[in-house]
Amino acid sequence: EVQVVESGGGSVQAGGSLRLSCKTSGFSFDDYYIGWFRPAPGRRHELELISYIYDNGGVIYYRESVKGRFTVSADNDKNTVHLQMNKLKPEDTAVYYCAADEAARVIDGIVTGTVANRMRFWGQGSQVTVSS
Repeated sequence: EVQVVESGGGSVQAGGSLRLSCKTSGFSFDDYYIGWFRPAPGRRHELELISYIYDNGGVIYYRESVKGRFTVSADNDKNTVHLQMNKLKPEDTAVYYCAADEAARVIDGIVTGTVANRMRFWGQGSQVTVSS
């Protein structure tokens, strides 16, 4: 059984840092993309891709708005992915979701701009609140 369990998050002031973790089980960690998502601004029912990691960090993506501030990393021994979020801004406030799926499905989503729709295994969500 595939499981994706998030931890971390919380509340900080602007400029602060938080770390999210995504512990996975039930699949071959090396063969799956792990992605982080949050609701798109003004479109709460649509998720925007924040970052993903694959191949033990051989493939990494960041959304332009978080480049230089967020860092994604993988701990293969613990089948866990971390999202370190620094220099947080009020506009980063959201529920963040971790998701995982097979590389072939995710690559198709990358090509078509529909990564969120291609992910089948989701975490429960973690609230991140950044106050000004």
